[in-house]
Amino acid sequence: MELKSTAYVILGLLHLHPMSGYEIKSFVDRTTRFFWAASYGQIYPELRRLAEAGLIEGTSKPSGGRRRVEYRLTAAGRKELRSWLQVAPEVNESRDEALLKLFLADAEPEAGIEALEAKRRFHAEKLEQLREIEPVAKAGPNRFPYLVASYGIAHSEWAIAWCDEVLAELRAELSAPQTKTKAPRRSA
Repeated sequence: MELKSTAYVILGLLHLHPMSGYEIKSFVDRTTRFFWAASYGQIYPELRRLAEAGLIEGTSKPSGGRRRVEYRLTAAGRKELRSWLQVAPEVNESRDEALLKLFLADAEPEAGIEALEAKRRFHAEKLEQLREIEPVAKAGPNRFPYLVASYGIAHSEWAIAWCDEVLAELRAELSAPQTKTKAPRRSA
């Protein structure tokens, strides 16, 4: 059985402790969503597939009149998670609509500025959220969530500084009289 990335998110979270599908989604929304999101539409089908494959087990634990299944990792699931963790990552990409719009902004330079302003706001909000999470991650039982949070903080700080620098350059170019608007030439 070939597992999807969402399956590994679930296995990894269940390695921490047993959780329901709702708890998995809530945990993802507070933690991994900054770099790897998962929806209910991905989580619940994967929970069924993982249970059918014997990688997790579910126990009915109704709560407040609601049907609730708490899942835990099996020995086979733990083995699968460890095997996956030992393989080098195949996916290391991101989709960034603001960068796409900036890339194509020759057609509408002001739209490039708007895209960068939105990107800056996104990273400022993300930075604020990560700084709220940082003490909890640092105090946790293992250091790996803190390492990821510190990466997110450093990345967001860098992205904000980069946006500020490029915005200043683009605004200066657009306000300069009688010049053709061109994207600034930046060194890598």
